[in-house]
Amino acid sequence: MVEAASLLLAGHYWLVGRTNRIIREPETDFYAPFDSNHAVIVALWHGEHFLIPFLGRKGKREGKRDRFIPLTTYHRDGEILARAGVRLGIEKFLRGAGDHGGEFLRKKALQAFSGMMRELKSGGNVVVTADVPKVARVAGLGVVTLAKYSQCPIVPLAMATTRTHRLSNWDRTCINLPFGRMGVARGDEIRVGRDADEATLETARLQVESALNEVTKRAHALAGSEKL
Repeated sequence: MVEAASLLLAGHYWLVGRTNRIIREPETDFYAPFDSNHAVIVALWHGEHFLIPFLGRKGKREGKRDRFIPLTTYHRDGEILARAGVRLGIEKFLRGAGDHGGEFLRKKALQAFSGMMRELKSGGNVVVTADVPKVARVAGLGVVTLAKYSQCPIVPLAMATTRTHRLSNWDRTCINLPFGRMGVARGDEIRVGRDADEATLETARLQVESALNEVTKRAHALAGSEKL
């Protein structure tokens, strides 16, 4: 069942990638943060993450600068997504999820955090959804804490297509459809100092939240999507 679902998902998104014309913003230096930093933390909203296989430069692999390693859950949905992503060219997925209280260890958040730190140290760009678990479009402290300890910048990102279908779940998951445009919008780097205290982390969290809302609007405007 999982294998069949991953095959269908990969086939669908292969068609999406082949039939949507990509428009990036900024147009001239979209990849500047990836080229000028050892590694970055790509942050986006949950439910807007299925287009990540099309983030890299087509036919261009300069060292590890186009290496994107997404974090996904251990749940069945995460397994389907990971298998589909591998079929679409993503080399590796990290597994785990963050949460609060007693759920933190159950979801192996510590293991995921350590894995992301290792990947960033080795030069891989880590891709994470910034939302508080089960609370859409509210950034959690996880992404800014990762930036603090890794000393890698956060790059807010959003990707959208002209034609979409929204599910009615907690994050209103966006199923992208073929035959249109794909808008990809990047925000400015957000850095968190190594000595950041709780107040500074909260300020950075709000900055990430605001930046993600802005790039999401821009990506959907580039794509001409009406279902933001």
